Amino acid sequence: MISLKNIELRLGTKVLLQDATMTVNAGEKASLIGRNGAGKSTLFSLLCGALHEEAGKVELPRQWRIAQVDQHMPETSDAATDFVLQGDTVLMHARAELRRATDRDDGMAIAQAYGDLADAGDHDSTSRAQSLILGLGFKPSDLEKPVNSFSGGWRMRLQLARALMSPSDLLLLDEPTNHLDLDALVWLEEWLKKYEGTLLVISHDREFLDAATQVTIHLEHAQLTRYSGNYSAFELLRVQKLEQQQAAHEKQQEKMQHLQKYIDRFRYKATKARQAQSRIKALERIEKISAVAADAEFTFTFKEPDHLPNPMIAIDDADFGYQTSDGSPDRKVLSHVRKTIMAGQRIGILGANGQGKSTFIKSIARDLEPLAGSITEGKGLTIGYFAQQELDVLDPEQTPLHHMLELARKSGQAGQSAREQELRNFLGTFNINAGMVTQTVSTLSGGEKARLVLCMIVWQKPNLLLLDEPTNHLDLATREALSLALNQFEGSVILVSHDRALLRAVCDEFWLVGRGEVTPFEGDLEDYHRYLVDESKRSAEARRAAHPAVERPVKTAHQPHASGSKRLKSIERELQKIEQRLTQAQENKGRAESRMCPMLSYTEVQTITLEWETMGKLIGELEEQWLLLQDEAEELCAKR
Repeated sequence: MISLKNIELRLGTKVLLQDATMTVNAGEKASLIGRNGAGKSTLFSLLCGALHEEAGKVELPRQWRIAQVDQHMPETSDAATDFVLQGDTVLMHARAELRRATDRDDGMAIAQAYGDLADAGDHDSTSRAQSLILGLGFKPSDLEKPVNSFSGGWRMRLQLARALMSPSDLLLLDEPTNHLDLDALVWLEEWLKKYEGTLLVISHDREFLDAATQVTIHLEHAQLTRYSGNYSAFELLRVQKLEQQQAAHEKQQEKMQHLQKYIDRFRYKATKARQAQSRIKALERIEKISAVAADAEFTFTFKEPDHLPNPMIAIDDADFGYQTSDGSPDRKVLSHVRKTIMAGQRIGILGANGQGKSTFIKSIARDLEPLAGSITEGKGLTIGYFAQQELDVLDPEQTPLHHMLELARKSGQAGQSAREQELRNFLGTFNINAGMVTQTVSTLSGGEKARLVLCMIVWQKPNLLLLDEPTNHLDLATREALSLALNQFEGSVILVSHDRALLRAVCDEFWLVGRGEVTPFEGDLEDYHRYLVDESKRSAEARRAAHPAVERPVKTAHQPHASGSKRLKSIERELQKIEQRLTQAQENKGRAESRMCPMLSYTEVQTITLEWETMGKLIGELEEQWLLLQDEAEELCAKR
């Protein structure tokens, strides 16, 4: 197990942990949560030995192998597959030993090396590495491309795949979802569920934490508090704890006031002096229970738009992509797009990375000209655009104040309404304090840059918001603030995000970007999850068809070798049974969720959380069975 006892940890003069204690048992999957800057990543450095505690004791089994994602951008011409394979240090060592033994022509050493290679899984290592790469969203054509030919986000995905490739007893993941789209995120959740070691993950994605973890470690005020349950359970338990803490504080204050009144009244009376002195000592002995001193919550609202044109945008038979300057054909990404964005619409954009989601958003934002067709804007349209890369709209060498002054100048408000102090105050409402206002953007953290972009958008009073992965660097509290602000916003929203909680809270409909098209997606995020499973199976089948040398999975023994029509009828009956069980499981899960409330006891919350998680796992298993049977039925129908 991992055991931290009375740990003190400092970073410079800042105390990150003070007399902190924590336990994570072997095989547990735990999240480490807390506000940005609380010290979560520094705690990871302590666990892997890069830092040492000032006081206290850190205990980890000596034999444990630790894997984590290297945060440095890889610069190498190695092929993607080779780069990920190198993450398996045991395999790499065995291969090196074989080379050395072969060079020496040492028969015994060669035999030993082959045995070590077999133990390390050399026979299927390449396919395992490529499975990780493809699962994280790469195309088969990317497998042999050099690492340095990919953009930064894709290279960090390769770093993640490399960490997953490494044999480990403890896996430390620091914000693994930042560079992932929904497809890769769902895949990673499933992979982590099957991981047999101990997991400790830092993430601000609440649905990812709910799916991947069963223990929550909260880092706050230099203390570590363990909660049994995933993030949703933690929220409920923490509310209870804060309420109990507040009640205890109020009761203690009453007692202290009563003692103080007695002391004030009788301390100078000879007949009561002794009793007064005893009460003074009692008052000094009372350990003060702090009131709930939660950090100030970050909240903001979008200003009411001056106009609400309807429709806001009409896209007519447009091709979107990138114009070339060397005379070669333009690179078309999306074709024949016909879409209308109406006032008040709240649209979530779904689709795998590389399919054109950002291209679609950039084209609406006027950053890209359509290659064909037209985009017609409603009169009075004002767009607020949050780019996937904040530096697309920020100048790293300028200050937040400079950015706001430039906005005021461009909008013709460089007079009374845009006085410097007013802009400073407005930046302050986004937690960009006086010290940060005059720092260059390059010195700000990812979360601070994201808040600056939000501040600039809100100041412009947009009526159409285009948000391309706005939560990548936002902590949970700021994500909640964004969700609340978007729900109060009166204009239209187009949102690209891998944060499913935000998509659920904000969007009323979804559009799917894929295969060169933008089409309505009929369904919710659960339906999209099933769609991804189906697409994954089809892609795997296509890869097997393209590479027939790869061994196909053997049909399991329970599948009857009956005639096609009999098997079809059997499948229909099985599908009906599964659908009935699915309906029942979904109802049970809904009932468990509705029973959750802050007033429950700790034991009741644990019981309900376990029931909720059990139903969720059952639903996933039933959906998987349904998809397999449906695929088999389609194959049988095709043969008839």
